[in-house]
Amino acid sequence: MFWTLELASYLEDAPWPASKDELIDFAIRSGAPIEVVENLQELEYEGEVYESIEDIWPDYPSQEDFMFNEDEY
Repeated sequence: MFWTLELASYLEDAPWPASKDELIDFAIRSGAPIEVVENLQELEYEGEVYESIEDIWPDYPSQEDFMFNEDEY
């Protein structure tokens, strides 16, 4: 399983919390690349409910990971 920011962005509007099957269905219906569907199919836990992309990709960067000062703009 290999995630990138681009691939993960296809799940931003997913119906969180969601099960593996719900996420796969969402990815297919939303026209996400096949790599997203394949990554979701590789998830180990069939019945688990995922609360966010961080549950799927623990290294997903948060807002705090970016050096952006909103006060400057």
